[in-house]
Amino acid sequence: MRKPMMLSLALAMLAVGAPAVHSAQAQTSAQPPSPATAPEPALGDPLPDRLLTLANGVSVNADIPYSTISGYRPITLDLYRPAKATAPLPLVIYIHGGGWANGHTRQSGAFSDFPAVLADLSARGYIVASLEYRLSKEAPFPAAIDDVRTAIRFLRANAGRLGVDTAHVAAWGGSAGGQLAALAALQCGAAPSGQDKSNPTQSDCVQAAVGWYGVYDFATMPQAIAGAENAYLDCTKPSCPADRIAAASPAAHVDAKDPPMLLIHGTEDKVVPADQSRQLAAKLKATGVPVTLEIIPGVGHSWIGQDAAATRAASLRALDLTFRFFDAQLKGKR
Repeated sequence: MRKPMMLSLALAMLAVGAPAVHSAQAQTSAQPPSPATAPEPALGDPLPDRLLTLANGVSVNADIPYSTISGYRPITLDLYRPAKATAPLPLVIYIHGGGWANGHTRQSGAFSDFPAVLADLSARGYIVASLEYRLSKEAPFPAAIDDVRTAIRFLRANAGRLGVDTAHVAAWGGSAGGQLAALAALQCGAAPSGQDKSNPTQSDCVQAAVGWYGVYDFATMPQAIAGAENAYLDCTKPSCPADRIAAASPAAHVDAKDPPMLLIHGTEDKVVPADQSRQLAAKLKATGVPVTLEIIPGVGHSWIGQDAAATRAASLRALDLTFRFFDAQLKGKR
């Protein structure tokens, strides 16, 4: 359509005797302006934020950079916020699984649309952040947990504009993300030790944590995921230094000051045995830390059952327990 319109305009101008130079001037003025420059390298991102609105009114800011470390890609998170929030809301931080080597912010287990799951949680009255972190082939332990702690500090530092209630924060993850969520909950409060030490005055502690089929003690893990463990720990079991295994094992950091935890596992998990959750729950209980342990019968890793119905039932069971736990711990609802 554009070419005929330009032709018609030119014919109309000629019909009233307009000089031909006017047409040339119009074409010249239509050229885009010269690119703007700055007196030094401009490293910002001028594109607008990716802001989506889902069917339930929850808005999602996608790919917000929370950490920039020289030599690495910017590390990002997705942020979910409910519509018409009038006061600061509790924050739930989701940490994806994938053997510390795969996965992303929008995937978990057999859920075909995990962003819809996170949006559903947000619609209940939460700010929800789903994190990327450096994977094991990018940077081994402790890079991933350093990133998680950096994200917690970032979210607290920006609580005012994000609408976060900084006194009510929870971590949640599955598999490798369960290990990271548990470690964030059970070892916190020290000065930032990673490469990104931003927001050092903000606490990296959380008030509650949920682990789905996580690794909680590398010393007692069988060889089922030895390759993933070796890449993550940057050493080969059993020759890994004992202090490195302990540093990465949430169970090695249990003390009486730890927050309440919910641990969920499947009886048939052949990737991460259910004993990982049983043993951590026993240690938390012995130390006086409130803990709820749920062992779901007949399903394995990622809540995969013998058929689609079993997988769906276990997935929804785990989700219901998790959402109720957040309501109880972050909102005082029983």
